Amino acid sequence: MAHERDDPPESALPAEPVQRIIGPLRAFVHVEAASGVVLLLAAVTAVALANSPFAESFLGIWKTHFAIELGSFSMDHSLKHWISDGLMAIFFFVIGLEVKRELVQGELRELRQAALPIAAALGGMVVPAALYLLLQAGEPAARGWGIPMATDIAFLLGCLTLLGKRVPEGLRVLLLSLAIGDDIGAILVIAIGYTSEIHVGGLVLAGGALGLVLLMRRIGVRFVPVYVFVGSLLWLGLHESGVHATLAGVILGLLTPSSPWVSGSRMRRIFDQTADVWSGTGGEAIGSRRGLLDDMRTAAREVEAPLDRLERTMHPWSAFLIMPIFALANAGIDLDPGMLLDDVALAVALGLCVGKPLGIVGVSFIAVRLGLASLPAGVSWRMLLGGGMLAGIGFTMSLFIAGLALEGTLRETAGAGVLVASVVSGALGMLILALSPRTEE
Repeated sequence: MAHERDDPPESALPAEPVQRIIGPLRAFVHVEAASGVVLLLAAVTAVALANSPFAESFLGIWKTHFAIELGSFSMDHSLKHWISDGLMAIFFFVIGLEVKRELVQGELRELRQAALPIAAALGGMVVPAALYLLLQAGEPAARGWGIPMATDIAFLLGCLTLLGKRVPEGLRVLLLSLAIGDDIGAILVIAIGYTSEIHVGGLVLAGGALGLVLLMRRIGVRFVPVYVFVGSLLWLGLHESGVHATLAGVILGLLTPSSPWVSGSRMRRIFDQTADVWSGTGGEAIGSRRGLLDDMRTAAREVEAPLDRLERTMHPWSAFLIMPIFALANAGIDLDPGMLLDDVALAVALGLCVGKPLGIVGVSFIAVRLGLASLPAGVSWRMLLGGGMLAGIGFTMSLFIAGLALEGTLRETAGAGVLVASVVSGALGMLILALSPRTEE
C-alpha cells in the first residue's frame, strides 16, 4: 500500500558528482505513480511484441526451461513458471508487509475505521466472482471465478495521482485500504481456491521452516540472510506440496516485526557517548571508538522497525523490476478481435467493469444505511462509483490468478478480457472522478 512520504532533510554527508545522476533517479523511484508508468510501459511492450512479426521469438523466451538439480532432486520449469512462482513470491512478500502495516498501523487496525473498506472490499470481490460464475456456470472456464476479484494497486495509484486534488483524501485512503482488503482476499482465494493436489512431504518441510522462523523470532535472530535461507526452504516446501509457493512471501511478510529493536531513547544514549569517546587518545580510545561505531551502525539499522526497513528496501525492487518482468511474461496476448468477443473474455470484462463498482458501491451503501459505517468527509456516492470503477483495474493479480485457474486458449482469452477491462475501468473511473463536483469536507 502507498504511504505519504515527507521530503527527507538535506543530507549532511558530502555530495559527489554522481549524485546528480542518482538523485533524480532515486526521486523518480519514490514517486508512487512511477511504478504504474513502468508497469504500463511493460504491458504495452508485451502486447505490441505479441502482435508483431516478432511474436514467436518473444513468446518463445518465456518457454525457455531452467533446471536446478541436487542429487536425485530436480526442479525443471519454464522461465515463465520461475517468474510466476519464484519472483512473484517477492512481490507477495511486499504485499504481506503492506497488509501487516495496514493491520497494525493503518485504516484496518480498528473495526470502526475498517468497516467501510472491509465492506467495500467484500462487495468488490463477491459480486464480480458471482457475475463471472453466472455467465460461466457449467463451462470449463468456470474455475476462473477469482480472476475479476482483484485490484492492481500500482495502476490505481497512478490514476489517483493523475487526478490530483480532484480526489478527496478520504476517498484516496478508502480506495487504498480497499485495495489492501482485495489483496487479502486474493491471497485467500489462491490458498483455498487454487490448491489442487497436496503432497505431505512438502507440507512437512514448509511446516518445519515456518517453525524455525518463529523460533528465530523468539530468540532474537535479526540477521536477514538467515531468514532468506529459511524462507527459501518455506518456499520450496510449499512449491513441492501443491500449495502455491508465492504464499511463502505472504507468510514471511505477515511475520515481520512491526516494532524496532532499539528505542529512540537508547539511540540518544549511544550518540551521547560520541563526544567523550572521540576526545580520548591512545589505543584504548581507538578501541572504544570502534566499539561505539559498531553500536552506532547496529542502532542506526535497528531503530527502524524491520517492517519499515524491508518495505522501504523491497518496494522499489517489486514495483520497478518484478512487476514489469511479470507483465512482459504474461501480458503478451494476441489480441484477436474474435477473442475479445469470446464469452470468457466478456465474463472477465463484465466482472471487472460492472461487478467491481456494483459490489463496492452496493455493499458500501448497505453498510452505511445499517449504520455500520459512514462515507469519509468530502466523498459522495458518485465519487465512490468512480473509485469503484478504478478498482476494476485488475491487471497484475488478475493475470496471476488467470495463470493459476486456466490453461491454453482459455487463459489467453481471459487475459485479453483483463487487459480490455482494465483499460475501460481506468478510463471510466478517471472520467467520473474528474467530472464529480467536490463536496465540503
